[in-house]
Amino acid sequence: MSAQPSAKDQVARLLTLVPYLHAHGEVRLDDAAKALGVDPDQLFGDLKVLFMCGLPGGYPDDLIDVDLDALEGPDGVRADGVIKVSNADYLARPLRLSATEASAVIVALRALRNGAKDDTREVVDRALAKLEAAAAQGSGPGSAPGLAAAQIDPGDGAADTDLALLARDLQTAADRGRQVRLSYYIPSRDEQSERVVDPRGVVTAGHLYLDAWCHSAEAPRLFRLDRIDHAEVLDDPVETPQEGPRDLADGIFSQSSDVTPVTLLLEPEARWMPSYYPVEEVREVGDDRLEVVLLVADERWLTRLLLRLAPHARVVSPAGYADTFTAAAQRALSLYG
Repeated sequence: MSAQPSAKDQVARLLTLVPYLHAHGEVRLDDAAKALGVDPDQLFGDLKVLFMCGLPGGYPDDLIDVDLDALEGPDGVRADGVIKVSNADYLARPLRLSATEASAVIVALRALRNGAKDDTREVVDRALAKLEAAAAQGSGPGSAPGLAAAQIDPGDGAADTDLALLARDLQTAADRGRQVRLSYYIPSRDEQSERVVDPRGVVTAGHLYLDAWCHSAEAPRLFRLDRIDHAEVLDDPVETPQEGPRDLADGIFSQSSDVTPVTLLLEPEARWMPSYYPVEEVREVGDDRLEVVLLVADERWLTRLLLRLAPHARVVSPAGYADTFTAAAQRALSLYG
């Protein structure tokens, strides 16, 4: 039994068919089928689908016009008529990206590459090479090699233009080995911070992040791009060894060096906690109690969680986090004095 043709195959045939017809003009059905390597009945069915395709909107002027009357004999039976297609000139034109689209695609591909596996990275590299080569041709004479992508101006009014521009500039700073001064919003503290970082690259894990060595924290950090209020690329070279960004294919916390594993003991009243918060490990320890391990990037967040769970949770390790929680609980109780 032969396999039924897939919708993917049909779309591929349609995308080939329309430019072919524009290049050859009016062609008889059997001749077109032979040239495209498909069965005439299959091509006839494709043309009936093409009749319902077109630009968004779905109005008569948006749809591709196929003269089915020229292809059908009596009772709708296929005849070897001449294929006549109109109102599809846009499909005959080569695909051209605007500066906005090219910049966004290059940034997205670079971010995807940083977290991709080897086989995917090979495909991404080929696509990047073609896009950056096209950008180089359009960047004008005198452009520095390797900077063509950074010189693409996404234009005004495009969706996510500011974020795409920021990602482009930060990636360029990482490629050049230049420090960046950031104005960064920290939600857990509800404050704006100023810091100088050594950028390593833009990565993605649900959001776009800058992976960089932070001189204020003296440790590597991930900065969400939509929380960066301002970024200034400095002339100063980076002070830390240049290396690629971290691989976030398995998530942010699994590869991040700025998180701490914390073990909590939960009483029965707090057993709901692992269902609402991401944890690394859950162990039954008897008397309907749980021992859970979670990764903590901010000690203050853990303190707020423990205050919510109190008195049904306590820190097993590390001991310093238990001391911080105890002090916070005592301050809270003193307010009731």
